[in-house]
Amino acid sequence: MTHRFPIKEIARQSGLSTATVDRAINKRAHVSPQTKTRVAAAICELEGQEAQLAARGRRLFFDFVIEAPERFSREVRQATEHVLPRIGGAVCRPRFLMQEIMTEQDVLQALMRISKRGSHGVCLKVRDVPAIRAAVDNLVASGIPVVTLVTDLSETQRIAYVGLDNQSAGRTAAYLISKTIGDVCGTVLTSRSNDRFLGEEEREAAFVATLNRLCPRIRICDLSGGSGVHFETSRVMHDAMEGLEHFSAVYSMGGGNPAILSVLEQHGLLPDIYVAHDLDKDNRRLLDAGQLDFVLHHDLRIDLENVFQALLRYHKLISGDLSATMSNVQIVTPENVPASHRRPINPSQARRQNSVVPAERKVKDPKGSVQQ
Repeated sequence: MTHRFPIKEIARQSGLSTATVDRAINKRAHVSPQTKTRVAAAICELEGQEAQLAARGRRLFFDFVIEAPERFSREVRQATEHVLPRIGGAVCRPRFLMQEIMTEQDVLQALMRISKRGSHGVCLKVRDVPAIRAAVDNLVASGIPVVTLVTDLSETQRIAYVGLDNQSAGRTAAYLISKTIGDVCGTVLTSRSNDRFLGEEEREAAFVATLNRLCPRIRICDLSGGSGVHFETSRVMHDAMEGLEHFSAVYSMGGGNPAILSVLEQHGLLPDIYVAHDLDKDNRRLLDAGQLDFVLHHDLRIDLENVFQALLRYHKLISGDLSATMSNVQIVTPENVPASHRRPINPSQARRQNSVVPAERKVKDPKGSVQQ
């Protein structure tokens, strides 16, 4: 039995005599299996304590490279700030590079800078393209672990993917739409932020396969692009509106929902049902306004905690296996917004509102046009 601790220390940890520990370690006769187990367990416990002591005051720097709209990047920062005080094993210091649109070259240059200056780990939300995959493998080969967040990188040596189960989310969106509109003749609009985000590709593939099975008469119209950014999304939508008459539903996989809804309203094409992703600031506002019907959500705080756990395990600063890092989808409606995101209700104000019929309000007729 190999070890690096004094026999007295092992004896103190195991509660055995030094003579007994010496016999067990040196594999002498007349040592019971139970005693051997106790000595082995004591050594494991001492190793764990040594790791904790070594981590005290140790600072690890982790780099986040995120291509996402500002609203999502803000949510990532807030989730990181929430979980950092609970992270044990080391003092973690995140460094963020977040841009709404990053070219392939932007990402490659960022990863090169990280490789040169050094890092204890990298968390990525970037496009799944060959050059970036190769750069990730180079980082891992140099001893810098990589974790992907929300959208994965195929066929790389990254140590973990953390985030939503994207295929399950796509199937869930199809199920919700099928149960709401039924098997009718109509058109469903799908929208992704970018063709190169693997997570959104997985959502779309699962959505299309499931909806074709549940609603075989539905036609799917894909209007992707815009990176979830308002101006670019508006441009993509405007360019594609000509000749379209009505959408039974919208499944937005990549954000930009205010822009999508604005363009659809301008063309009199508001859908009967709208399914979006992520309970960010924009989508909470749209839920409150009744413009979104379902939001497929997962808790970024849990995701970020898993990111740090994966990186710390790589450095052997915490023990045990990494728990499941893929989040199940949560279905949020205007009636079940999580408490942390819900507006407080004033009972007296609610009673006053219920006693008054509004003079006018916007409603959607079966053809999707807006009436007063």
